[in-house]
Amino acid sequence: MKILLASLGILLLSLLSATPRTESADLVLKNGNIYTVNDKQARAEAVAVKGDRIVFVGSNAAAQRYVGTNTRVVDLHGQTVVPGLTDAHHHLSGVGFREMTLNLEGVTSLEDFLAKVKARVDRAKPGEWVTGRGWIETFWQPPVFPTRWDLDKIAPNNPVILGRADGHGTVVNSAALKIAGVGKDTPNPFGGEISKDKQSGEPNGMLLDAAQNLVGRHLPPTSAADAEQAVILGVKRDVELGWCQVQDPGGSYDEVEIFKKLYSEGKIKLRIYKALSGPGKEAQRLLREGPIVGAYANHLTVRSIKLYADGSLGSRSAALLKPYSDAPDTSGFLTIKEGVLVPLLVEALRKGIQIETHAIGDHANRFILDAYERAFKLVPPAQRKVREPRWRDEHSQIINPADIPRFAALGIIPSMQPSHAIGDLHFAPSRLGIERLAGAYAWQSLLKAGSIIPGGSDAPVERGEPMIEFYAAVARKDMKGFSGEGWHPEEAVTREQALKMFTKWAAYAAFEEKLRGTIEVGKLADFTVLSADIMKIPEPEILKTHCVMTIIGGEMAYEGK
Repeated sequence: MKILLASLGILLLSLLSATPRTESADLVLKNGNIYTVNDKQARAEAVAVKGDRIVFVGSNAAAQRYVGTNTRVVDLHGQTVVPGLTDAHHHLSGVGFREMTLNLEGVTSLEDFLAKVKARVDRAKPGEWVTGRGWIETFWQPPVFPTRWDLDKIAPNNPVILGRADGHGTVVNSAALKIAGVGKDTPNPFGGEISKDKQSGEPNGMLLDAAQNLVGRHLPPTSAADAEQAVILGVKRDVELGWCQVQDPGGSYDEVEIFKKLYSEGKIKLRIYKALSGPGKEAQRLLREGPIVGAYANHLTVRSIKLYADGSLGSRSAALLKPYSDAPDTSGFLTIKEGVLVPLLVEALRKGIQIETHAIGDHANRFILDAYERAFKLVPPAQRKVREPRWRDEHSQIINPADIPRFAALGIIPSMQPSHAIGDLHFAPSRLGIERLAGAYAWQSLLKAGSIIPGGSDAPVERGEPMIEFYAAVARKDMKGFSGEGWHPEEAVTREQALKMFTKWAAYAAFEEKLRGTIEVGKLADFTVLSADIMKIPEPEILKTHCVMTIIGGEMAYEGK
């Protein structure tokens, strides 16, 4: 009997020693209302993190075995957790500079606009440039652009340059026009327009798209310190709002070097997926040197070129197939020539570089689909460095219904920003007429045709807040609950689709669906913790929801209340 008991004891010890021990986690989140966006395990109570990766997703009870002496355990008390949110179209430096210069967001009349500018002019030194951004005339009475003569009344001596919120229009005063040498006989540059007074023929101060550079190139250069501070301020705001990654369309290698410096110094934690501006030297350098993928522990990727096909609807510089309903003398204009575009697209396909092109109007969207399709035919999959290029159409705002199925058929990703729809609903009907609204901000139609839609904000064009974007996508109403005639409420998305727009689908658009976008074992530990359950609460309450915690790679990037 003793021999038998001893044998059983030895067997039991051997079995226990053979059982794999669970390694303690660095972080455990428990008592959470977790939406994983993983179809195989849609909901969970707890997650465990080791290093920058998720090692467990499941119940509170099962998570307990990951708790060790040095594990930080966070009791969420039922708060909602979603995969780390991604803004798929976000101008990071622009957000920072908006905080540093004259921020004209929210001005509700021309009088308010001029008063705010005058207060800044009064503090300026003689001859000093006054710069700002963020005004939009949509709610002004009447809703008309400001002019150089409006600005001259408050700034007769200081040159003034103030960008419209969409970035496609700028108003300047006479002092700025004089410095730039822009006058009655100055021709429009390709892809831009110098707006002129219809009676005198003199520039009225509004410069659209490429014409903005006529004055902009005379601005004093941005200092290295200011450029760095803009990134720091932009990142700080973003992580406090709950963004874990921003996909930053357009810019230079100078910005990339700033990102590298700040990552090396531990000053920023936000993930950045950066596109470089093209055509031009930045794009050519990327084509020559190749992409940067997953640098700084998967925080920085540079593998895309950002192009522009047209301007904006608000500035009437978006390229339409037919004239504007409220300005029959114009259909907008394209900002890139096919002879420049197609050779660049062909080279990008051969070298594995992603292309993302700004296209607002139905003409611009058809032009880009045609150009992409032509490049695909010229470079078949066997000749491509990346067989599935995942090229993007940024904004995809106004699409002729006949072109909607072409996105999925060609594998083109419509990268869209829901807040544009709830802002534009106040002027798009007059710009387009009721008929063309059938292809405007057509989220559900694109999804039903087989596309995915990565969701963004286009900050600083819009405010850049994830809860505004989520609300806009599911409600398709402005922030006061208004939706106008012919606004196609059937194009709103479900809450499940909206969550995918800012998580899983945004990750796919960046070739990162195996790294992030869902809460699964093995993926990066990026989480956004919210104050309310946005998947269930009434639509208006989504706008009252705020970020409680932002976790990036298992590290607490922001911890609020």
